Amino acid sequence: MATFWDYFSVLAPSVGLALVFWLVMRSVFRVDTGEREAKAVLEEREARKWASERAERGAYGAPAGERTTAAGERPAAEQE
Repeated sequence: MATFWDYFSVLAPSVGLALVFWLVMRSVFRVDTGEREAKAVLEEREARKWASERAERGAYGAPAGERTTAAGERPAAEQE
């Protein structure tokens, strides 16, 4: 039985340290997964907001109903 305790006293610290390392790494990966999911939700929300604002402004970024050229300037006939 003394041999068992000799082996146990040698292996226990390594097994305990491996268990602590595994628990820490598992928590890190779970936090990372949660952050990625939250970031994806936020980016989706921002993309929808941007798309709705762009749709309201029109194709070239001008307010709806205002005519613009491809460069975003008003046509020469409308300039004062």
